[in-house]
Order: sequence, then C-alpha cells, then structure tokens
Amino acid sequence: MKMVSFVIPCYRSEHTLEHVVAEIREKMSTLAKYSYEIILVNDCSPDGTFSVIRRLCQEDARIRGISFAKNFGQHSALMAGLRQAAGDYVVCLDDDGQTPADEADKLLEKLEEGFDAVYARYEHKRHSVFRNLGSRVNELMARIMLDKPKALYVSSYFAVRRFVAEDMIRYENSYPYVIGLVLRATRNIANVVVQHREREEGRSGYTFKKLLGLWFNGFTAFSVKPLRIATTVGVFSASVGFLYGIYTIIKRLINPDVPMGFSALMAALVFFGGMIMILLGLIGEYIGRIYISMNNSPQYVIRERVNCGTEEA
Repeated sequence: MKMVSFVIPCYRSEHTLEHVVAEIREKMSTLAKYSYEIILVNDCSPDGTFSVIRRLCQEDARIRGISFAKNFGQHSALMAGLRQAAGDYVVCLDDDGQTPADEADKLLEKLEEGFDAVYARYEHKRHSVFRNLGSRVNELMARIMLDKPKALYVSSYFAVRRFVAEDMIRYENSYPYVIGLVLRATRNIANVVVQHREREEGRSGYTFKKLLGLWFNGFTAFSVKPLRIATTVGVFSASVGFLYGIYTIIKRLINPDVPMGFSALMAALVFFGGMIMILLGLIGEYIGRIYISMNNSPQYVIRERVNCGTEEA
C-alpha cells in the first residue's frame, strides 16, 4: 500500500482548514489502495489557525502540525512540509478550499501513469483580477527564466513522486521557489483539469509586495538570465553609441559647419554607459552564481511541532 502525504501551508485559515482536512479524509476513505498523512504548516498566522491545527492533531494521529516563529511565506512552508513528508507521493494544496481536495485522485492517477509531477489546471479561475494578473506574470516569468514548457500550466495544487520531493528538499538556500525546484528535478510533468472554487472566506494573503518578492525570487534563485539580459542590453547600447559616433564623424566630414558638441557628448555617454552595463553584467554573473550557492540564511524557523496531541518546542 502506497502512502500519500498532503502538505498544506496555513495562513489565516482558522475557518476553512477543518473543511479542507475533512474533504481529504472523505476522499482518501474511498481510495483503499492508499494510506495517508496530513502535514499542516502554520506560517505564523495572526488568527487562531494554529489552535485549529492543535485540535486536528489531537483528533487524528495521521495529522501533524508545524508552527513557524515568524512569517516566512508559502514556499518556505511547503519546504518545511516536504521535509516532514514520508509518503511515496506528496500532494501540496491550499488551505482556503479553492483547490479541491476531493479531486486529489486525479493527480494521483496521473502519477500512477508514470509522470513524475502533476499540476492541477483550472479552466475557470475564481481569483480576483489582481491575482489572475499575478498568475499570468508568474507564468510568463517561469517560461522565460526557468524554461518552463509553454503548454505546461503550473499552480499551487500539485503532486510529486518521492524522488522529486527528495531532490527538492536538498535545496538549502534561504529563498526557495517551488516551481523552479520541480522543473530542476524533472521535465516529465503533466496537467489535469480540476475545478477552481470561489474563496470560502476572507481574501488572499498575497499582497502586491509579496507577489513582487515572489517574482523577484524566481528571477534570482534559479536563473542568471536577468544578468545575461543586462549584458545583452549593454552590448546593444555600446554598439549604438559606437555607430552613432561613426555617424557623427561622417556627418562632420560631409558638412564641416555642423556643430559637434552635443552629438559627440551623447555618443560618448551612450557608449560608455553601455560598456559599464557590460562590465556590471559580467560581474553580476559571477556574483549571482555565488549568491545562489552560498546564501545560508534559514528558509524557516520552527517554533513548535504538534503530533497526536504532543507538542515539541
């Protein structure tokens, strides 16, 4: 019998989390060939989310809880849950009920077909306009910077095999980006269509600042392409400045009466500005690689764990 580990990052979900857990229980009771565990990671939620987690752990030995010392973000919470997961398959989903836990069997079936990772795809997303825009930007960024296949849709509802999870948790740098970790481990990835529900209560914890930080993290954590783009822009600017300088000289030779001060100054500024960008891009290339390899700040700090009614500091 294979085990399935459900990993759920939790933030402001004291009124929705119990429903999500109940839905997992109900679905897994119909899948006799799987055992399961549920790992709930409280990302220092300011409401009573961790009290709900404590109660759920006391009621069911298959549920374990983790609480962070401060808010580290969804991706760090996922990493903490992945490190606790022991299942042959790991399913990650949201705590707000928008990702349908009762359709987890669709993801598991795709894994059984031989895929290494499966992402839920939504035909009709129920997010706000702001969140939908953020998803599109995230999609574009992953395609350009992480070489994500254009046909692959990525979301917060996904399942991976054990070996993919093991590779993901090897990443120790302080700003994890889960999409990048999955794409780093395998390209044998599929999509399945599931329903996306209306949010039951409250609003998304992703503010513009948090989304911007997530995108920037995706840029810098798994790709040096931004630095290469800077180098390319520098080469282009230097080339334009050089050609403009030649044009200025030719124009002066053809018409000696043409004033030279402003044109020559602009040519020099563009040329040397481009050269500076080239040098900064080359230096940044190496600094970026050092940063990716050597940043040892913690991904998260666990304040306490809860397992079947027992608590550990």
